[in-house]
Amino acid sequence: MQMTPRDPMPRFLLVEDDTISRGFFKAALETLPAEVDTADSLASAMDRARSGQHDLWLIDVNLPDGNGTQLLEQLRRSRPDTPALAHTADGDTSMHARLRDAGFSETLVKPLTGEQLLKAVRRALVNSPGSAPSPIGGSAEGERQDWDEITALAALNGQRHHLIALRELFLAELPGVRDAVAQALLQEDVRALHGQLHRLQASCGFVGAARLARAVRQLHQAPQSSGAHTQFRAAVESLLH
Repeated sequence: MQMTPRDPMPRFLLVEDDTISRGFFKAALETLPAEVDTADSLASAMDRARSGQHDLWLIDVNLPDGNGTQLLEQLRRSRPDTPALAHTADGDTSMHARLRDAGFSETLVKPLTGEQLLKAVRRALVNSPGSAPSPIGGSAEGERQDWDEITALAALNGQRHHLIALRELFLAELPGVRDAVAQALLQEDVRALHGQLHRLQASCGFVGAARLARAVRQLHQAPQSSGAHTQFRAAVESLLH
């Protein structure tokens, strides 16, 4: 279905510092079709915004050099009427309310399906109100099933080549994430741990890493649990071997 609220080929600015999440969003948005410019920080987003006009901004709430609200405030100084969607792995509804007050039309909770994303984009482009999409989890039958193929393909509208590419990237980055989580646990750095798990949870959902997603949730809820540590390490190693 081609959208034509403003132009036959709308142009979006996607701001997301996580490689897996950025790849998912870009692949899904381009099916509209649409042109998608990407940025991974507040500074790079401002550079991309100056280089051209966008019909919609999709902004990650947490950025390496600031946050989504700060970025939206800066962008709106020159383009006060451009619609904006926030996206985060945090399901805190009070935070979503604050984001709406800051000017975002909706907050998308990662991971989400491609269909949920595109529906929110359509609502934003035609300025019609709508409820925020609900998150989906990487459900799977049995504790030992690593991949949830059905959910992952549904999230990417059945585009297997995009799924394969995202999984390859996900697996390439996973050892570094595993080591960062281990370091945060060793140093009892709760903020760093939650930051790593927050991003990993979204990535797991986008690629269908169902077993690891469950282990991440368990570790986030009980970082002192030796059982949670064991489940996390086992889930990671199962994917890497």
